[in-house]
Amino acid sequence: MVWRSDFDSVETEIYQKRLTKVTFLVLIVFGVLFVRLWFLQIIHGVLYRTESENNRIDLRDVMPFRGLIFDRNGHLLVDNRPSFILGVIPENINNLDGLLTDLCRLVEIDRGAAKIKIQGALQGNPFRCVYLKKGLTRNELARIEAHILNMPGVTIEVKPQRHCIYGTLAAHLIGYLGEIDREQLGRKEYDKNRLGDFVGKCGIEKKWHRYLNGTRGGQQVEVNASGRILKVLYQKEAEPGANVFLTIDKDLQMLAENSLSNKVGAIVAMDPRSGEILAMASSPTCDPNDFAKGMDKRVWERLVSNPYFPLQNRVISGQYPPGSIFKIVVALAGLEEGVIDPYEKIFCGGSYTFQGREYRDWKKGGHGVVDLHRALVESCDVYFYRMGQKIGIDTIARYARRLGFGCKTGIQIGDEQPGLIPDRAWKLKRWHVSWQDGETLSVAVGQSFTLITPIQLVRFISALFNGGILFRPRVTKRVEGDGNKSIFEFKPDILGYWDFNEENMELVKKALFGVVNEPGGTGWRARLRRIGVAGKTGTAQVIALPEDRESVEEENIPYKFRDHAWFVAVAPAEDPTIAVAILVEHSGHGGAVAAPIARNILAGYFRR
Repeated sequence: MVWRSDFDSVETEIYQKRLTKVTFLVLIVFGVLFVRLWFLQIIHGVLYRTESENNRIDLRDVMPFRGLIFDRNGHLLVDNRPSFILGVIPENINNLDGLLTDLCRLVEIDRGAAKIKIQGALQGNPFRCVYLKKGLTRNELARIEAHILNMPGVTIEVKPQRHCIYGTLAAHLIGYLGEIDREQLGRKEYDKNRLGDFVGKCGIEKKWHRYLNGTRGGQQVEVNASGRILKVLYQKEAEPGANVFLTIDKDLQMLAENSLSNKVGAIVAMDPRSGEILAMASSPTCDPNDFAKGMDKRVWERLVSNPYFPLQNRVISGQYPPGSIFKIVVALAGLEEGVIDPYEKIFCGGSYTFQGREYRDWKKGGHGVVDLHRALVESCDVYFYRMGQKIGIDTIARYARRLGFGCKTGIQIGDEQPGLIPDRAWKLKRWHVSWQDGETLSVAVGQSFTLITPIQLVRFISALFNGGILFRPRVTKRVEGDGNKSIFEFKPDILGYWDFNEENMELVKKALFGVVNEPGGTGWRARLRRIGVAGKTGTAQVIALPEDRESVEEENIPYKFRDHAWFVAVAPAEDPTIAVAILVEHSGHGGAVAAPIARNILAGYFRR
């Protein structure tokens, strides 16, 4: 700079001070910029470099294939199919309400539920995909793909979806999948799962979820600004889940379920030699494939409000009065206690009067003179009214519990109910009133407060004919990992033995053979030509009907007040390989309704 000689020395000094300040200010600004650049590039360089890479590289899950489910003979029951899934990345959404409007126009989704899901993800991890609908059809997929560029945040993923090959077959046993909830996320068996995953909710899918689930893999992919994958940079393969082999026979299961078509009830078949369940049918039922797709809220509400409870597995959780089948328990208790003389003759005239009240027999006019054998064969109520009075309620209850009633069987799938065996102490505790002696007569023929489940009954009849061995019912044969490597191989699980007199058990077994094969037997409709069948019918009243009930037509009785039909059987009677228990709700007499079903199932089993 050239200074004019005529500048005043004072002015020169002022300008020099100003220049010094400006220079100092410039140095400060450049110093701050330098420090900031050093802080960003040196101190936080790695962090921002990673974030920069994340703008270009995306980490995505690779879902494992869930393990397969087979029947005892290796027939495939459940596998996996590819499914197109509609999802959104919350962070990439510009206008949530507008996006939901567009999506609802293209596919059918629950707008309110979708909005709640997305808003919840925005509070948690906005970069993770939120799934709105699984199992898109080809038309839905085409409509979304045609508009996807105008809907930022929308993505289509392809993932394996659970598929039950035979639809509703063994649905209550197999179970279904549902989206994991936060309560499940806190458990050890779900430590490989995340929010949004579908996990087992009941049945085998829940029991063996940890092994069926597999281990998820991952992909490191390069994406463009709209989120489309350009190339895969790195991939870790997912590990498929283990396979489960059930004890049920596919064809026998089909036969059992077809036998319950248009009926409400349950059928269970068991191998008396091992406790393996050969068939387990509960009707009505539902399709697990509907759950795997992601069930609409309205469909779910219709399902849970159905008065016939299609989600209930009646084999293990249905509790019913046993009716005349309970006479087997009373007979064993009376013989073991020495109260019943099997050869004593009693006259049945159609009713029995006790403490001024008349207790009727199911057969108008009665059965005439009967002993224990004929009383079981013809299911004489009057005989067991008398025997129940002699034995007493507490003794009957004690033997019933020894025989496996009033407690859970310990079967591998959950939600089993224990039933109910009443006695004096129970009534006093439950109702705060004393037991009435007349109630014992009702219990002796399987009525009053007594409740059992079909699974308890089939285990009971199996033990009676296998020498008194009480098995834990089993529905899983084995669990196999990669390369058919066995993870679990199940053996028969014996829970106890009956220490009853063999002669007493033989007397009862011969009578049950007579129920099916002798004249006057109530179970004759279950008879097979070449194979000996032993069994017992049961007709369980839901409510007490008028004395002239025989004159009332069945169709004139309201459905919910009609009797339940029971039948329990084993075959071949001399050395059983199968036991069945059949219950048909509100359908009439066991001999007329349930026994023919047993005959068809046993015939189908032996044909195989």
